[in-house]
Amino acid sequence: MSPPDVSPGTPGQPLQSLPSDAFIVVPVRNTVLFPEIVFPITLGRPATIAAAQQAVREQRQILIVLQREAEKDDPKADDLYRVGTVTNIVRYVTTPDGNHMVICQGVQRFRITEFVDGQPFLMARGLHLAEPTPAGPEVEARFLVLQGQVGEILELLPRVPPELRQTVEATSSPGMLADLAITYLDATPAEKQDILETLDLVPRLDKVSKLLARRLEVLRLSAEIGNKTRESLDSRQREVLLREQMAAIQKELGDEGSNKQELADLEKTIAAAKMPTEVEQVAKKELRRLQRTPEAAAEYSMIRTYLDTLIELPWAPPEPKDIDIAEARRVLDADHYGLEKIKKRIIEYLAVRKLAPDGKAPILCFVGPPGVGKTSLGQSIARAMGRKFTRISLGGLHDEAEIRGHRRTYIGAMPGNVIQAIRKVGARDCVMMLDEIDKMGTGMHGDPSAALLEVLDPEQNSTFRDNYLDVPFDLSRVVFITTANMLETIQGPLRDRMEIIALTGYTSGEKLEIAKRYLVRRQLEANGLKAEQVEIDDAALRGIIDSYTREAGVRSLEREIGRVLRSVAVEFAEGTASKRHIGVADLEKILGPVRFENEVAMRSSVPGVATGLAWTPVGGDILFIEATRTPGSGRLQLTGQLGEVMRESAQAAYSVVKNMAASLKIDQSLIEKSDIHVHVPAGATPKDGPSAGVAMFMALTSLFTGRVIRSDTAMTGEISLRGLVLPVGGIKEKVVAAAAAGITRVMLPARNRRDYDDIPEEVRNKLEFVWLEKVDDAVAAGLQPA
Repeated sequence: MSPPDVSPGTPGQPLQSLPSDAFIVVPVRNTVLFPEIVFPITLGRPATIAAAQQAVREQRQILIVLQREAEKDDPKADDLYRVGTVTNIVRYVTTPDGNHMVICQGVQRFRITEFVDGQPFLMARGLHLAEPTPAGPEVEARFLVLQGQVGEILELLPRVPPELRQTVEATSSPGMLADLAITYLDATPAEKQDILETLDLVPRLDKVSKLLARRLEVLRLSAEIGNKTRESLDSRQREVLLREQMAAIQKELGDEGSNKQELADLEKTIAAAKMPTEVEQVAKKELRRLQRTPEAAAEYSMIRTYLDTLIELPWAPPEPKDIDIAEARRVLDADHYGLEKIKKRIIEYLAVRKLAPDGKAPILCFVGPPGVGKTSLGQSIARAMGRKFTRISLGGLHDEAEIRGHRRTYIGAMPGNVIQAIRKVGARDCVMMLDEIDKMGTGMHGDPSAALLEVLDPEQNSTFRDNYLDVPFDLSRVVFITTANMLETIQGPLRDRMEIIALTGYTSGEKLEIAKRYLVRRQLEANGLKAEQVEIDDAALRGIIDSYTREAGVRSLEREIGRVLRSVAVEFAEGTASKRHIGVADLEKILGPVRFENEVAMRSSVPGVATGLAWTPVGGDILFIEATRTPGSGRLQLTGQLGEVMRESAQAAYSVVKNMAASLKIDQSLIEKSDIHVHVPAGATPKDGPSAGVAMFMALTSLFTGRVIRSDTAMTGEISLRGLVLPVGGIKEKVVAAAAAGITRVMLPARNRRDYDDIPEEVRNKLEFVWLEKVDDAVAAGLQPA
């Protein structure tokens, strides 16, 4: 044996003479050393350190023996197994941090027969156990099996040292291969000790092969799972796996308390949300799923978002609120000028809600041209009722999911607009305005109008089920108000669920009062001016109304007032003015030339020109109908972007004129030898409807008789082939438009007398009304004498 390399300072003074026929015993924990194996052993106990150092000094072999119980720090003879390994100390190392280590090479198995007493450390005598010589096919067969198992394990294990692989391949001894395999096998110390004590090759090979087979099966399954996992993992799954590992590391480091506390708080919040029993059961079920889901998983955030939505919704029944009718009337009068019939209907609505708060309230639908105050009426109702107000714009909506919500199976799913609005406003008895309900569309994702049927039905909306929530939510306490510019585009079933309240355009007097009470004050604030700095007189405001705007509402009026005040703001900002008065004379300098002027007299000064009245989505308007004749064969030509109904009205009027030619004193041959061209100016604007029948008839009659239609007169009404004047709609809007255009006399169907009371008193006082039963009445009242 070559002298071992002992680190400097290791040898000390030699101990008393030790018996030469005994081996120094070094007990070890959890380590079994086999013959021919080189293995490092760390020494930590003073007795084992002293024993190893003495063996180094005397260049003696040591006996490595496994102790039965690893916990014992001072093992005695009875605490050791009786079979160990005689070992050469190849190197003794003392590390800089004071640890001691010996690198040993096993030589031979050894059985202890007796321990030597009276020594400073354990010493023992015994028998050397010789390695059996392999012989026979049984040993050879087992050796081949063992070789195959060891080779497969080396293939499955990651990062195997190449030296180990070379050693295994060079081993030709069955016993040596078994010892080498068990050394590096993940086996318990007791199992390794059992192999050390087994001298016969066949049993030893069987035991090692059995242990290897079990380990090999585990490695195969791990490799198979790893391969499947690697095949299925994409970049997102890898990220999830890394986050799970990070979460596990944080948990081991003690950073798991915050999540548990968060889930506990969530459970308390669910209990305090006062959900219905059915909803609370769903929430608790989702909470249990959340507790089982890793925090880094994508599903975790989806479940958490769903629970947050449920918690934030106002499930508790709202407290009843008393409605002060007098205060409601004051609020409506303060917020809106005019609209007396509308205010009366709203007060009736509020009175019914006051007397029957749990009753089924109707769904109000405000219909009217833009700018007449439909949206602000909804806000006033909310103020009058003392409730919160929320608004949903339905213009351009074409996806049913915007109303009913998305299924939670989709990434980024969310509730519909109705539930989102209630969640945002935080009140189940809010006033919800569904704005521009007539402008919803239909797309490939369903019809939102159909989804609104349940929302706006008082008999059904108490159990409204949003696709995202998937639980019923009571909408019966929500006050729904809808707005629209026209009814024609609203589906019949949806329109049937609403009570229609029509808002018509404002008269000039109403616009003046609205400007004085609201618009000027609002624009002063918007432009940083004060009331004492700027004064706009009534004549200037009326000049803006008549000459610079032509609309049913007051939005353009407010914009023009804003233009005037902005020009004044420039003067104040430059320091060139301290107080400013705006009169009519200032308008042209600020707003430019007059945009609208009275063209009625000029247009009606020749035969064949009639002034009709038309209804449009933005209010009433005057409509000029011009007729001319050229030599021909009685052909009728119609131009001006006329719709099918208006074309039919023109043809009917032409037929009536030909049938009444005698009574109208028209030469029949003149009709037969003339081609008639009827044109409605503003040809780029589509026009349709039956209400121009009287105007068409009067234009043709004027053309053939040569009598001019009175320039101060406008007319509306449908005619039949018998010459009867039939009623039409939109009388208020048409009459208001006539008064705004400078007309002083209107001819209306006699059967429209029922609409007379709807016309503002200010307009009624300006106009002369002629009621028509037949077209003969129109001829008598509308044509000037020949």
